[in-house]
Amino acid sequence: MTEAESRKAIPIYSGVLKYFPLALKEVAKVSKVGNDQHNKGQELHWSREKSSDHLDACVRHLIDHASGEVLDEDGQRHLAKSCWRLLAQLQLDLENEK
Repeated sequence: MTEAESRKAIPIYSGVLKYFPLALKEVAKVSKVGNDQHNKGQELHWSREKSSDHLDACVRHLIDHASGEVLDEDGQRHLAKSCWRLLAQLQLDLENEK
């Protein structure tokens, strides 16, 4: 399979973005609010060195959600923060496989 065929075989738009537009928008909000909090005045970026406990943080947010707290103190959804942390951990795991 060529590189172009490999890329086309992964339906990022039709298989992820179109399935979960509202959820992904919430995760993007978490990115923006987190950047404004931790990287005030800087362009949006992931400061990987500032936190590495993604799975622990993910579960803490899930527990808060399960306890009936929909929003965190900053107004962001605990579930969206949990998703962001899972995506961060998955990204790191995939990068480490290379």
